[in-house]
Amino acid sequence: MESLSPVMLGFLGALAAGSLTAIGAIPVLFGRIPSRATRDLSLGFAAGVMLAASFFSLIIPALDAAELRYTSSAAPAAIVVVAILLGMGAVAFMNEKLPHEHFSTGREGPEAASLRRVWLFIIAITIHNFPEGLAVGVGFGADGMSGGLPLAVGIGLQNAPEGLAVAVSLLGEGYSKGRAWGIAALTGLVEPIGGLLGAGIITISQPILPWGLAFAAGAMLYVISHEIIPETHRNGHQNKATLGLSVGLALMLFLDVWLG
Repeated sequence: MESLSPVMLGFLGALAAGSLTAIGAIPVLFGRIPSRATRDLSLGFAAGVMLAASFFSLIIPALDAAELRYTSSAAPAAIVVVAILLGMGAVAFMNEKLPHEHFSTGREGPEAASLRRVWLFIIAITIHNFPEGLAVGVGFGADGMSGGLPLAVGIGLQNAPEGLAVAVSLLGEGYSKGRAWGIAALTGLVEPIGGLLGAGIITISQPILPWGLAFAAGAMLYVISHEIIPETHRNGHQNKATLGLSVGLALMLFLDVWLG
């Protein structure tokens, strides 16, 4: 693996992380669907993993990279803050302008009556999964295996409960078990695209490294705040969701220190 280019590592790492979406959705094929409380616990875990990854694997390395290039103490912080806001704004813009549906709140964005319901779901999931692949790619592009592996492992772990949540939601909309699993698996395929893009951009231009790392972090933070946490608190299981978030954050911190 060490002989592979950072771009290829970014692609393969994001592909491996994305494939766990399909693995996480497997229980729907056998009818073993966890309770709502268990799913909220799992999604809380996913949020904790993403939250820890945003700070320990993206924001802190972004600050370190910026400090190597700028002597002013304020410049690195300003760059990272602006890049985080740009990342959050980019996902917010897509969330607002692209037609899609959320599983909890229904259709958002401009009207798109010609699109079939399933494609509205896929667009929504794409908006939320792409930043994860981007983050993995940026990690590998910035620092090879040591930079990308903790992110790939952590995001892969949180993709499993996300894949299950997607498949179960589709079952609730009347889709067959096989089709629900297939669509959930398909959504994970956007992550290697993001991984390829993130690793490629960082490899080509090192000066944008702190921008890319913090941008990816901002995109992930928006997804956590706008989609995952509200969903976990919607059905009265906020205590379990908070427990899951705590465990996910602690586990990702451990993985980042151990593997990084």
